[in-house]
Amino acid sequence: MADWTQLPKELLELISKRLGTHYDVIRFRSVCSTWRSAVTAPNRCRNRFAPRFPLLPISSQFSLSKRSVFLLGSPTTSTQTNASSPSSWVIKIEEDPMNGRVQLLNPLSRSRFDSLPDNFPKPLNLLDFRVLELGEEYVLHYLTHHSVGNLYMEKVVLSCLDDNVNDFIILTIHVSGKLAMFKSSVKKWAIIQDMPSPFDDVILYKGNFYAVDNTGRTVVVGLDFETNLIAMPVFGGDKKFLVDSKGELLLVDMYLSIESEPGSSSASAGFGFVEEYFENLALYMNERTIKFKVFKLDDVGKQWVEAKDLDDRVLFLGDGCTFSASIEDLSVCRGNCIIYVDNFFYSLGEEDGASEHCDVGVFDLESGSIGPLTKFPQFSELFWPPPHWISSTTASDVSIFVLQC
Repeated sequence: MADWTQLPKELLELISKRLGTHYDVIRFRSVCSTWRSAVTAPNRCRNRFAPRFPLLPISSQFSLSKRSVFLLGSPTTSTQTNASSPSSWVIKIEEDPMNGRVQLLNPLSRSRFDSLPDNFPKPLNLLDFRVLELGEEYVLHYLTHHSVGNLYMEKVVLSCLDDNVNDFIILTIHVSGKLAMFKSSVKKWAIIQDMPSPFDDVILYKGNFYAVDNTGRTVVVGLDFETNLIAMPVFGGDKKFLVDSKGELLLVDMYLSIESEPGSSSASAGFGFVEEYFENLALYMNERTIKFKVFKLDDVGKQWVEAKDLDDRVLFLGDGCTFSASIEDLSVCRGNCIIYVDNFFYSLGEEDGASEHCDVGVFDLESGSIGPLTKFPQFSELFWPPPHWISSTTASDVSIFVLQC
């Protein structure tokens, strides 16, 4: 039998360079002391950012933190796993830019979990599980002497140049609907004027920045602030998302409808803007997603072509990131679905004990069926509660959630 500890150092180095994420490198180095000494520890540029930038659009200070979405798999085989417990769990973590502590977040939203089960392991050691990094998102935080708060709620994407934490570029959507880019080399923001229509989403795809507006018009954004058209508009839906699905760029078009409640009335003259504000808030909470359409990019014809099948993959549309996973990785038997954030289901106020994810919906692309996450057990079990094998791996009395890697 081969002795894997005796592999040449040069070969180990070549293998490590082909690993997808720094967490893969960490696990690779944990195999034995020989492998650990042969491979350099991963660059922290890939999992923590705390540089300082000028505030957009005024002068102040803020930091950028990274949130990573992971799929944890049971450390046991499928035959050993309890049949009543899912064999996969989706989590999102963020390192606090002030104290370095890692916090557990809702995978599809920006909210933190109100509580964790009493038997939840603290610390949680990633080396105890099979780990797959599904996606990542970045959040701008406004810094004061006493607190940290989220600065902008629009999506932020980042390109780290040459794995150097001090050399990077940020692309986000400004409150005006235009694109905004920050270059660390010049330390200031630039508003990109190309905007026939407000932008809906941005993504880093194969090393390039892509942006789509609410008509479906899609552009590549160059580091010189120039935009090049790669796809003509796709009219029909109300909100557009860009998703990298197994190396293929997809456009997801969300269709919304306003649900009117019985007995609702327009704002009365006696309350003015206050009444109008709450009416607008109610309309927002009652915006219901009714369907989706998915398109694949025809880069030769510069157009989006509708797709009827996702090749047994599941798409996830979160507040700050989009990602996809195969049914094999998720350990589910149903693919061709879209899991998304939906305020309508949150406004229903379901009382089934699943409050941690009641604002999430599922759309079946094949059948056209749509509903809250709780109506799709094989998907809802991916989110909450944590599977039993999480608590059975480690135990600790530490009062805060910490990720060990």
